[in-house]
Amino acid sequence: MDSPPTVDEVFKQICMLYYYSDSAEREKADKWLIKYKNSIYSWSISEELLQQKRDENSCFFAAQTIRNKVQSSLMQLPSNSHKTLRDSLIMHITREENQLVLTQLTVAVADLVLVMNEWENPVTDLLQMLAERSTLSLLGILARIPEEIQSKNLRLGKNRKQEVHKQFMASTPKLLEFLFGCFSTVDESNEKLYNGVMACYNSWLDIDVIPPHIFIENPITEHIFHILLEPDSKLFHHDTSTDCLCSFLSCLEAASIANKLDSTLSAKIYNKIYSLKTSYRTTITKNQRYKMMNYCRIFTVMAEAYLSRMVSCAEIPHYTIGALDLLLMCDDYSDYEVCEITLNFWYSLGEELLRQNNNKLTMQFKPYVDRLMVVLYKHAQIDYCTDGLINRNDDFGYFRSKVADLIRDMMFIVGSNRCFNKMYEILTDTDSIWIETESALFVMQIAAKNLVYDENDTVQKVIEAILNMPEHCHIALRHTSITLLGELSSWIDNHSDILETILNFLNYFIQQNTDLVPAAITALTLICATSKQKMIKYLNELMVIAKYLDILNVSTELAIDLLKSFALVVSCLPRQHLEIALREIVSFQLQPLALLVEDPNATPESIPQNKRSDPIYWIDCVCVIIQYTVSNIFPIEVHPSKQLLIELWPLLSSILNKYQSNVRIMERTCRLLKYSIRILHKQVAPLVEPLVKHMVNLYSIQHHSCFLYLASVLVSEFANIKEYTSGLLEMVQAFIDPTVFMLREENGLENNSDIVDDFFRLCSRFIDSSPVSFLQSKFVTYVFQCAIHSCIIDHREANFSVMNFLGNLLKYGRTTKFELTECRPIVKDIAEQNGESLVVNLLNASVFHLDKYMLPDVAEVFYELKIVLTEKVLKEFLIKALNMLPKVSCYGLITARQEQLDDFVNTVLTGNSAKAISDALREFALLYR
Repeated sequence: MDSPPTVDEVFKQICMLYYYSDSAEREKADKWLIKYKNSIYSWSISEELLQQKRDENSCFFAAQTIRNKVQSSLMQLPSNSHKTLRDSLIMHITREENQLVLTQLTVAVADLVLVMNEWENPVTDLLQMLAERSTLSLLGILARIPEEIQSKNLRLGKNRKQEVHKQFMASTPKLLEFLFGCFSTVDESNEKLYNGVMACYNSWLDIDVIPPHIFIENPITEHIFHILLEPDSKLFHHDTSTDCLCSFLSCLEAASIANKLDSTLSAKIYNKIYSLKTSYRTTITKNQRYKMMNYCRIFTVMAEAYLSRMVSCAEIPHYTIGALDLLLMCDDYSDYEVCEITLNFWYSLGEELLRQNNNKLTMQFKPYVDRLMVVLYKHAQIDYCTDGLINRNDDFGYFRSKVADLIRDMMFIVGSNRCFNKMYEILTDTDSIWIETESALFVMQIAAKNLVYDENDTVQKVIEAILNMPEHCHIALRHTSITLLGELSSWIDNHSDILETILNFLNYFIQQNTDLVPAAITALTLICATSKQKMIKYLNELMVIAKYLDILNVSTELAIDLLKSFALVVSCLPRQHLEIALREIVSFQLQPLALLVEDPNATPESIPQNKRSDPIYWIDCVCVIIQYTVSNIFPIEVHPSKQLLIELWPLLSSILNKYQSNVRIMERTCRLLKYSIRILHKQVAPLVEPLVKHMVNLYSIQHHSCFLYLASVLVSEFANIKEYTSGLLEMVQAFIDPTVFMLREENGLENNSDIVDDFFRLCSRFIDSSPVSFLQSKFVTYVFQCAIHSCIIDHREANFSVMNFLGNLLKYGRTTKFELTECRPIVKDIAEQNGESLVVNLLNASVFHLDKYMLPDVAEVFYELKIVLTEKVLKEFLIKALNMLPKVSCYGLITARQEQLDDFVNTVLTGNSAKAISDALREFALLYR
């Protein structure tokens, strides 16, 4: 925007955006306003719009614009005008009544506190400026400040965060004095002031600037405990007090882990919270469900805060283990939603005990976990009035899946056999009703996989009970029983005398084609996979199921799992019978697939997903059969799948041609070819040339990344064979131009992460298979430069492929690669010519684009580059790259001090491992975030 617009022009565009019905005019106004907001003129015009108050929309737009500009464009203003901006915003806040506008202005001031370096004592100044004029506005700003510290809209950097944290620590006494003063004047009629004080207190607790000893002894905390101890306190006050206490306990957890918490104070806090036990019981008698959930939250967060102490001593139980009694008291309540609050803690406890692997310590917790198992069994019970099966996608179904995960994770503490036998006692209770029986079987199926069968004589009785259940028992009970049979597949494998009876039982429910089919199919799948050798006897019956599988009431995933298990059974056949059986089971999939390909009405655009008329279903079925039909043959023998695949190629070729615009079908077809190549290895050689031609032609038109992935599989198998190397290099070269064109477009990396991932995986595998030929190719430098350009992509898998390629290539510049000495000068030359731009992009990626968990991959590249280049050259590249990084942030704050830059360079140059460099990168990136 070259010239400043008038206020009237801006207001007109705002009205067009909010009030016009013509979408074209609104879009035009939106584009104009985006340019306006990015211009320097928007500061003063937004100020005028706030002063004039023409309407709510213009005021909101102006306030939002100022907030956004404080967050991203403060350097547009000279530093001597920041104070004026601050005073203006505060003035508007004291006069504004519209809550939406007020929120935007409040956030803007809170952000200004964090980014305005010359504002040395912001909390003290705000107290002086606003305490008398507008207490509520002041509380709103103070509550927002801690929330904005971790805002993704601000990139404060580690140095600035440390500075403001010191400021806030120093200002905490005055802040608390103000809050205590406000609180002393609060009465029941002044709800807004009460809410403001409590919200502000909670917010500052979150950033850990209020020491535990001050928290535990001040009037607001006394009030919090008074509210929580008072049976008839208002629910809103109860909620607010709970939030504050949980915020404090979350900070306490970090102090407890770091052993920075005084033991006397720790015990005092623990006892104070434990005293809420009586209040919780009172809420049960009064049926105050939401208050119950609040207490459960408090007890759970306290248990998490004290977990490190709880598991610190294997000899004598730590007193904090008593927190588990509080949790189990909550868990024992009849509402499963109360119990659900505690589940994450129990997960954490199980993980910690498993990590420590100390039997004495584990035994301390066994009684509690025993009680937990009984509680979970009760909560897993279905509503007695349920007619059909549980809906796994509703709240209770989701809860039951979490219960199953927790029981599975905690089973090592109580023992699978003990748990199984405990549930069996419930089964044999003559007074139990069907929902109790079903829940017991549900727990038993979780324990079943890890049973020590020599020590358990109840399994036979359980199976007999399942097989003899009344025909008209509840469908949910039948479903769980059938599922348990599948989980007992290992026991069935060791007791083959009952195998046929169980197979007939399952087959009966499969033939009924009711809602029990999925459970029966799943059980049959597990039994086939476990007893594959014994299942050969029943192969004819399995073939019948395979033939009519597509008409059964079963999902695609279950059908494919079943075919997978059938393939494992077929694999056990003698060599002379295996190919016949393989052809038969594959033919059931190929016939309908061929009909779809030949059908002129089955176009790529008219395919219904997840239906049997979708080619993907049949392709996936063929794929899983070929993938899991494992033949124990010698490498010199012809694989039983070879001739089948060669005969299948014309059909696959037709699929690739007909459905080339459908990425789903292309991906599944390439997946089938991928597994075929990996199974047949060099025996797939007759298909290499036609397949390469097909992929190159289709990729030039459709740009599907699956062709690149399939190409990488071919490279892994054939690039090290001389007669195929040049052809595969030509294939890679044919892929380069279309790929680079896409990646160089605007947002090309973000829009094509799968292309980035598969292209650089292909190049990396070529280096692995035939390093000399790849490094001597005429396009290697071009690909290296493309990888440098792609460093900043923030997609996890794609970035890993880029970094893996760079590191893989640079490895061949090592002096230790004696067998490939001709590679060393090539790599050294590439590194010297492109090293500076590589270091620049790696640092930019680390600082501005990548999540911290991705930095170890970047460190691997730095480590390899360090080995290839001399220390002098790498130091020069690092210094140049660091000098290109911004010295100050967009707020005018110093990003990194010179000694921090020097430390980073020294760490990279002297680090003797990729991990050392990774740690340095992580710390360095924090300076800019």
